Amino acid sequence: MTDAGEYPPEPTATSETAHWSHVSALTGRQTDAHRQIQPDEQGAVASDEEAALLALGFSKPFVAQMKDRSLQHGTTLEQELLYSGVVDHDAYYGAIARAFRLPFIGSIDPSSVQDIPNLDTQLITPKQVRINHRNRAPQVAIVPEIAKLAEFSALLLRLPELSRGLAITTPGAIRAAVWSAGSARRVRQTVSDLFDREPKFSARIVATGRQGVLAGCLVTALVAACLSDPGLLLPLTHGLVSLVYMSALALRGWATFHQRRIGSLPEEHLQGALPVYTVMVALYREAGMVAQLVANLERLEWPRARLDIKLVCEADDRDTVEALKALRLASHFEIVEVPPFHPRTKPKALTYALAGARGEFLAVYDAEDRPHPHQLLEACGRFQACEPDVACLQAPLIIANLSDTALSGVFAIEYAALFRGLLPMLSRHAMPLPLGGTSNHFRTSILREVGGWDPFNVTEDADLGLRLYRLGYRSQTLRCQTLEDAPVSLDVWTGQRTRWFKGWLQTWLVLTRNPVDAARQMGSRGTLAFHLLIGGMLASALLHPLILVFIAIGIARLASEPLSAMPTQVLALFAIDCLNVIGSYMIFLKLGMGSMIGQERRRIGWRWVAVPMYWFMSSYAAWKALNELRTNPFFWKKTPHQASKRPDSVRA
Repeated sequence: MTDAGEYPPEPTATSETAHWSHVSALTGRQTDAHRQIQPDEQGAVASDEEAALLALGFSKPFVAQMKDRSLQHGTTLEQELLYSGVVDHDAYYGAIARAFRLPFIGSIDPSSVQDIPNLDTQLITPKQVRINHRNRAPQVAIVPEIAKLAEFSALLLRLPELSRGLAITTPGAIRAAVWSAGSARRVRQTVSDLFDREPKFSARIVATGRQGVLAGCLVTALVAACLSDPGLLLPLTHGLVSLVYMSALALRGWATFHQRRIGSLPEEHLQGALPVYTVMVALYREAGMVAQLVANLERLEWPRARLDIKLVCEADDRDTVEALKALRLASHFEIVEVPPFHPRTKPKALTYALAGARGEFLAVYDAEDRPHPHQLLEACGRFQACEPDVACLQAPLIIANLSDTALSGVFAIEYAALFRGLLPMLSRHAMPLPLGGTSNHFRTSILREVGGWDPFNVTEDADLGLRLYRLGYRSQTLRCQTLEDAPVSLDVWTGQRTRWFKGWLQTWLVLTRNPVDAARQMGSRGTLAFHLLIGGMLASALLHPLILVFIAIGIARLASEPLSAMPTQVLALFAIDCLNVIGSYMIFLKLGMGSMIGQERRRIGWRWVAVPMYWFMSSYAAWKALNELRTNPFFWKKTPHQASKRPDSVRA
């Protein structure tokens, strides 16, 4: 313990009683450190805590500094002290234990904690846990609150026999023991809960029997019809494919006419004391990224006593876990280890950690993210100002390494089109948002209510955004950005994009299991937007090579036949196909580069010419995803990351 002077000497029974009786004279109000403290109570609570902390041996200047912070943040003095970064928790609670002549337990053996009902409440508010010993009586390990020490002292004076079964511990020790003690039950519940409660929302079943039969009948009927009368059916099939492709461009084309340049960063208008904010990052094989990640999360402007950062790791990924432990993380960080259990996906890890989320609001980031320091402030202000049915806020993702390669340049255009062009337009018109996989901000209570993330959907972000809309909630967008680096390797990009397409296919299949029910929940406009967004994105990627084949056939016919001899329908289809391909490229560029700032466009330079090749690559990934959905539907292709060389090179 630093800035607190030496530990107080172990008191005698007489001096101990007199000591805490003196504190009792200065207190007398029971407080709850985990509720919002009203202004008229805050002074009295701070006075209670101040007297007790001075009695423990903390210096007056340090206590005064912590008191100023508590008044500023609407927290307790003890919370500010424990999250100040200069007080060791073991030393602090050890001093309290010595003052009461109680044993101190710095680490609790998880095997001594029974996984009883409601055990997970101790993850959110660690107060006490029962420790069962083999060869002696059980103990109750408690986390005392400084403002209640006088009452605790009075209780022990009245009932001295209580002290025989008590021990003092730390919040971190209780959390660590509870995470481990309930891990087997918790991970099973994480995997099965959504499917057990609402199977219609879960991708655990890839396709229902009815969907399979219907798809088989349609394909069989189409092939049989084309073989029986190819002269009639092939042109009709060509026309249908061309119109489906054109409809897929409609929503993005509309967005180009409603495009708005994102203005300057907003001012925050927050009311009252800031709530607790949970930040979760799922990590797997990211040992080389943890130093950059922690540094970027430390830049978030939010009181540390109100910040709950959970670094969610696979328990068998020891390299990442040990790399995090080596950083000696501050008190507002917590490492959550997820037991190995199928499926090994990011949404399963996030849903597992959701059990311990303490915040009123919750944000999700990826290992390579560099969020704007004001992002939590903006999100909190927006949640306070908007309607209660706004469950999620999506921050824009901006690619920082857009000038590295042609691949990263076009990737940056695509992200600008989505996060700064399409999603803000959908938000303004209260339509469903297919969320990005990071920089989502949720109301934690609603996130729990809807079942968290689907462990079986490998594009969990889009699935959750649409599920929220189906259940009557809305999503909106923020302005404070998050910087990311795009893949620069073709293999890495293909693996990532294949997983995305596979997840979008899963999401589309989930929402079309009962199309009438989904349409009733989403409304006609929401249903149309969903099919144009998800179905259109899949259709345009899968059909793009076929449209190019149609164009090639049309060009060959134009070269070999007089224009006057060609049927009108052939010319019309050729014109539609050309319009589809040229339009898809132009809308992609207009929506993407039109959403960028001048600095980004200059750094893109000539790289936009790679857009046609990018579409070919996307089509390959889509067909690969279609096959993988059949052979390995829940496989999560890990995207490797490297520490950024330019962490702050782009600003919106």
